[in-house]
Amino acid sequence: MATVQAGDVQLGWREWGQGDVTVVFIHGNLASKDWIELAAPLFPSGLRVIGIDWRGCGESDRPTPAAHYSNYSMQQHAMDMLAALDRLEINFCHLATHSTGGIIAARMLLMEPQRFGRVFALDPVTPLGIAFNADQIGLFRSMMASKQLTRTVMATAASSLFVPESLAPGVIPRFRDGLGESQRLFDRIIEQTFGVSEGVWIGTPVNLTREKESRELERRMPEIRHPHLVVWGECDGWIPPADLRAMAAAMPDCRLVVVPGIGHSMNLELPALYAGYFGGWFGGLAK
Repeated sequence: MATVQAGDVQLGWREWGQGDVTVVFIHGNLASKDWIELAAPLFPSGLRVIGIDWRGCGESDRPTPAAHYSNYSMQQHAMDMLAALDRLEINFCHLATHSTGGIIAARMLLMEPQRFGRVFALDPVTPLGIAFNADQIGLFRSMMASKQLTRTVMATAASSLFVPESLAPGVIPRFRDGLGESQRLFDRIIEQTFGVSEGVWIGTPVNLTREKESRELERRMPEIRHPHLVVWGECDGWIPPADLRAMAAAMPDCRLVVVPGIGHSMNLELPALYAGYFGGWFGGLAK
């Protein structure tokens, strides 16, 4: 296990490939750097790809949550990532994000814009944030206590891996036949969630709601001038497409692509297709 000191925490990290072009992967909620491990062997040569676990996730430290989960805010995650890049001596890189990693990246881009080039955002939580009500936050608390409930909810984040009829309410999700490594990785990911800090389980929806209510990042979207490729799975029920269209309209260099037949997590559902978009966006760059 490799770790890097980032302020007051040690963050787990992993590297794939070698080259002059560095891409840093920022994962989503309840996740880890492992979510790209099936796609990474298919990335183009010449890319150095680094995945870093959030505080509270994967192989990173799990600080005790502060009042109102302030030490698990999107700003704190962004500061952690910037501190990790300092320690890894990465002065310039590109970003690949998934889900909540998108809003963390937005804060990174605004804090140190000169440090970053292109961004590939898969089904991102946009700078608008997302509002969660008390019942939805209660669902996250229930998931913390039930592996079966967690598996059922997480299956909706990778819907194309499952028989559609088995994703109905009250039914146990069933994998489609012939998935192989994707099924094994999904099962391992479910086990990983039960090591995640409460600061992530509950702190993430609490802090995303604060982002939505403050509208700070929404107002600053025109300042984010970095070229963005935003890819959204047409079957994604987690990220509102209207938010993505608003992001694409407000940011000066942002392209939105809708992919049919895929849910919230192309990196798990179709790793080869994810690698194709990844390589098309980052492959062949000079640095």
